[in-house]
Formats: sequence, structure tokens, C-alpha cells
Amino acid sequence: MKILVGFSRIFVAALFLFSGFIKLNDPLGFSYKLQEYFSEGVLNMEFLIPFALLMAVFLCIFEIIVGVTLLLGYLPKFTVWSLLGMIVFFTFLTFYSAYFNKVTDCGCFGDALPLTPWESFTKDIILLVFILILFFGRKYITPILAESSHKWIVFACFTACLGFAYHVLMHLPTFDFRAYKIGTNIQEGMSVPEGAPEAEFEYFWKFDIDGKEEIIKTSGEYPQVEGKYIGVETKMINEGYIPPIHDFAIEKDGQDYTAEFLEKENVVLIIMYNLSKSEGEGMNAMKGLTDKALSQGYDVIGLTASSPQDISQKKEQYNLSFDFYSTDETALKTILRSNPGIVKLNKGTITEKLHWNDADKLILDKVERPEPKINESLKAQLDSIAKLDQKFRRLMQAQTAEERDSIAKLVGATKEEAVGDLWRQQSAIDSSNTVFIEKVFKKYGYPGKSLVGEPTNSAAWYVIQHSDKIDQYLPMIKEAGKKDEIPFRLVAMMEDRHLMRIGEEQIYGTQGTTLNYNTDKPIQIIWPIKDAENVNQRRTEAGYDTTIEEYGKMLYGDTFEYKAYTLEEVEKLKEKSN
Repeated sequence: MKILVGFSRIFVAALFLFSGFIKLNDPLGFSYKLQEYFSEGVLNMEFLIPFALLMAVFLCIFEIIVGVTLLLGYLPKFTVWSLLGMIVFFTFLTFYSAYFNKVTDCGCFGDALPLTPWESFTKDIILLVFILILFFGRKYITPILAESSHKWIVFACFTACLGFAYHVLMHLPTFDFRAYKIGTNIQEGMSVPEGAPEAEFEYFWKFDIDGKEEIIKTSGEYPQVEGKYIGVETKMINEGYIPPIHDFAIEKDGQDYTAEFLEKENVVLIIMYNLSKSEGEGMNAMKGLTDKALSQGYDVIGLTASSPQDISQKKEQYNLSFDFYSTDETALKTILRSNPGIVKLNKGTITEKLHWNDADKLILDKVERPEPKINESLKAQLDSIAKLDQKFRRLMQAQTAEERDSIAKLVGATKEEAVGDLWRQQSAIDSSNTVFIEKVFKKYGYPGKSLVGEPTNSAAWYVIQHSDKIDQYLPMIKEAGKKDEIPFRLVAMMEDRHLMRIGEEQIYGTQGTTLNYNTDKPIQIIWPIKDAENVNQRRTEAGYDTTIEEYGKMLYGDTFEYKAYTLEEVEKLKEKSN
């Protein structure tokens, strides 16, 4: 028994010291695991979630201290009762988690040694056996070293643990066992090796056969049975190979930019999993760092799981100059234990990770921003789209048969097309163009000058301008204008058209309309303008080189005289025409 207690003493103490230290190296990670246990649907103890970090630090230090007292033989009764209480609780917790499949990783050894729920439960059962041996044989737990030194050793260990916990919380974990450690290439971490096992499922098909419900099990193929299909349920029997990085994505407005940023050489990611929980002092530090990084030639983006409203509020509050993209919150918590924090990438490889407290340590050598690569294939497609967009519109401007024939040759229209219903033919082209451009938006976002060059960058704008999708894509067009991907004057024109369509005052005076169109005296006007007195200043700032008066004459002839109508006056003119 004495030998058995001696072995159990060393084994249990070593395990508790290892477990406690691994978790104390990353107390934030352990607190996330506790929050998972406390959440609704697991233990339903949400009131403990705000205290998860404090509890995580306490439990980690307590594990280490109990391991130390067990080795020393200090306070053996307190030690074995503490060990027994902890292992009984954790055995119940791991069994509950495994049996009900609530938490897929207990977090016993942090990210250093992930265990499945049943592996965790098995480990706790083995530990329980050894701790029971210690409990019933505690008279054999004899002190080592001088007993008078025990309390000082325990005090020194406790102080060292507190100092270590404070250090990793104010900086980053000393040892990084996660999939996003420095040196990791994210693309490689997301790849699946050739020949890796695939996920396997069982399918349970429900059929009504002669008035009786029957279930037929297959591996995926549809059963060849006579009967009425009711439904199907699936069960995973083998999850197959899961790459180390499987939940990382960079998205914005429904577009995936992951590959784009992982192929760039000098990228700084500002990680803020939840903007409402980001520390104000850290946000101020990010402002100075990101401004410097941008001036040094780096691409800087923020990654967050927060809402667009929170993003807009924080950008304004801290005057941030970089764009935000969306990434899964759990992935961001895994990447970096800091909110906010900094990650530096070089072609998808993590070269630096820093807590906001260490923002001044980020190495920012001046780099040359590479010239954007033009997508020649997309450029050619958009150039073709741009020609189609104007094909019949140019023919509509012909005043004589000779002019019509000349334009027809230029735009590639046949004689039959040139004398046909031009508007119907152009409408058909507009519809197909819009479908194509929407596919481009989904894949690339707005195809601006960095992607397709100039003047091809205006092709998508023309298609949307001539569609009924302006209200849907105007935000994307505005964003492209802010980034100088298209001329701002085009953005201004589209915004004016949108405002006119919804019956509101335009801003830049780019839209005119004809009232009493079907009468002998149609009235041509510039649509009402908000703050019309200052419209020419806004036109200049937007990039127009004509005044509103000059623009009106360009639209309607030299005899046109500009008049600033109100919305009420336009409504009255419409009523008269009716």
C-alpha cells in the first residue's frame, strides 16, 4: 500500500501540475471553455459567465497548489479532500458532456492535448482510482523537506502563479499550442491532404408503404422502394479528416476575400472578436499603429464578428482608417487572446502576433505596395458588356437613316436590328448584362480599377445604372467610390438617380426629367435639388466641370433655362398633366 500510495502521489501530482500550468498559460482560453459549460443548453448557469475568467485563474492556480502540496506532503488531509472533491466534480462534468454530447473538448489540458469527451471521462475515472488510493492511504503521505519550509514554498508557488497569470493576460500565452501559432501558413492549415478519410453518414429514409411507416437505412443512395416518401434523417458515423484550420474566412457584404488577403505579402490584421468588449485603451493604440502601417505600405484590415452598426460606431469613435471584415467569433478568439490584438501575415503565413499592450513592438519596415494585377479575362468580358450596354442606345440617338446606318456598323448591329424595336432589343441585353454583373459582384465584389483597370472599371456601373437594381447595389458602388475604384462623379450620378426614383431631392443635379410628356407642351426640368443654392460647389467637389446651368443646356439645348423646382411644384405640374 505504501508503494501504491507513493506512485499515486507522484502520478496525480504530476498530472495536476501539468494540467494546471497548461491552462494557466492560457487562462482566457480556459475561461472560454468555462463559458461554454455555463451556457444555455449545457449547465444553464449563464449567471456565472461574467466570472469565468476569475474562476479560470483560480482553478488553474488551485490545481498547481494542490499538486505542490501533494508532492510536499503538506496538509495531507486538506489536499486529498480537495483532490477528491475536484475529481468527483470533473468526472460528473465530463460524463455529462460526453453522454449528452454537449461540449466536444473538455479543455483539461488546453490546446496542448485536446481530448474527446469520452477520453476526458476515461482520464477522470483513472484519476479517481488513484485519488481514492491516496484518500484511503493518506497516512502514508509523509512530508518531504523541512516542514517549516512547506508554507513558504507554497506561498512562493502561489505568488509565481499569480505573476505568470498576470503576464499572459497582459501580453499573450508564453507557449502557443493553437493552430494559428507563429510560423503557421493558414492556407496549408485549411487544406485537406490527398487521400484523407472523408466523413461517413448513415441515412434513415422514411416511407409510407401500404399505410405503414417504414425506415430504410442506406449510405446515401435513394432507396428503390414502392411507397410514399416522408422524410430522411442523417447520422454521422465517421467525421473524417478535419483540417487544423477549418473555420477561418474573411468576408464582407456577402463576398469572400479570404484568398485575396492570404495571397498578399504585407498584411496587418487587427483582431477584435467583439467590438463592444474591446478595451478602449487598446483601440487608441490601434489607431496609431494602423496609421503607421498604412503609411509604410501595408494592407490593414480589421476582423470582427460584430454588427455593421458597431463597426460604424467604433470607426467614428476612434477615427479608424482601415476597413472591417467579418470572421467567425470562435475563430478570432482562437487566433489571438487579445481584444484588440495584432497579427502580421506574409502570403498567409503568420509572422507576428501581439497583444495591444505590445503594439509598439510590431516591426513595420517600409514596404513597396505591389501593383495590382489586372484580371485580363474579366476585363475582356466587361469590355464586351460595356459595348453591349450602349449598342442600341447609340442607335436611338440617330437622327437620319444615314446616321443610323453609320452607327449600326460601329456597334455591330444588323440592318434588321437597326430598324427593329430598339428599346425592346436593348432591354433584353440589359437583363442579361445585369445577371452577368451580379455574378461578378458575388465573386469579386465591385470590379474596380485595381481589378480590371480604367475605363473598364465603369462597365459594371453602367449596367446597374440602367437596371432596376440601383437600390440594392448603391452601397457597394459608394464603397467603390470611397476607395477610388471608380470616379466619384459616377457614384454621385447613381445616388441622384436613386433619389429621383424614390421621389426625394437629388444632391448633385445630374438627373433631369420630362413632365407632360404626352402633350403638345412637354416640360423639361432638372429634378429638384437639396440645398440648390450650393449645388455647383458640390458638383465641383464630385468631379464635374460644368455648373448646373451649363449642364441643363447640355441636356436640353441652348435655349434651356435652369429653374430650381421644389418637390411640391413638380407634383403640381404632374397633376396638371393628368
